Amino acid sequence: MTLAFTKMQGLGNDFVVIDAVRQSVNLSTEEISAIADRRFGIGCDQILLVHPAQSDHHAFRYQIFNADGSEVENCGNGARCFARYVLEQELTQQKHITVETLGGLLTLHSLDDGRVTVDMGIPRISPEDLPMTSDTLGPFQWLNIGEIVREITIISMGNPHAVQRIENVEQAPVNAEGPLIEHHAVFPKRVNAGFMQVIDRNTIGLRVWERGAGETLACGTGACAAVASGILRGWLDHQVTVHTHGGDLTIEWQGPDHHLWMTGDAKTSFSGHMDPTELTRNRP
Repeated sequence: MTLAFTKMQGLGNDFVVIDAVRQSVNLSTEEISAIADRRFGIGCDQILLVHPAQSDHHAFRYQIFNADGSEVENCGNGARCFARYVLEQELTQQKHITVETLGGLLTLHSLDDGRVTVDMGIPRISPEDLPMTSDTLGPFQWLNIGEIVREITIISMGNPHAVQRIENVEQAPVNAEGPLIEHHAVFPKRVNAGFMQVIDRNTIGLRVWERGAGETLACGTGACAAVASGILRGWLDHQVTVHTHGGDLTIEWQGPDHHLWMTGDAKTSFSGHMDPTELTRNRP
């Protein structure tokens, strides 16, 4: 089975995008993992599968798979790449579309300068939304990581995030604490771990350890969750620039019960054809 694909990136968070509208796609977990393999496959943080919508009221449906083959609910950088992809591939001529994801509906606005604004919906801030096992209601929680106790803010952007504030984002214990937070027993579906430095009321630095992918150069939903957590705690104003290793995002949120908006780049790297079965066979 040979499949056409396109490699894309949003702030260095990279994706293999596969059209399941005009070609038949049926990938196993092993094949997804083989495609994402940076040494024996194409290499990416996540794979996006583009499907026809299940409702006549929406433009498309898409699935998001981590590099380990696990399916996830949402991805902000992936959403922007998706919007650029369907335009560039002439699957639609509409610059404003609503799409279905496992985490819910997303509204995407492609701008003339190549950036994309995404209506990320209303952040959810209770433990059951992640889910998280906790006796404490609300978004502000304490988390035991071995002998260390961290204060975190829990935010669901359709996918789960645990955000902590740190003094210096470059010295954040991402690789040490990220896996421990991701797999912590209180998160039965695992969690994305965000490490946020507040630079001023309109600027933060951010690194994110993503479920099933490890640290990535940028995480769109992680940026949304970090800004939402900072606004809830009174540290940030309503429009914030998020600096990541891959580039900058602009996040706007007026607070609880309001939709959150994310704007950033999305670019195509290259296109090609692959045989997922052959990629799987070539892995040691």
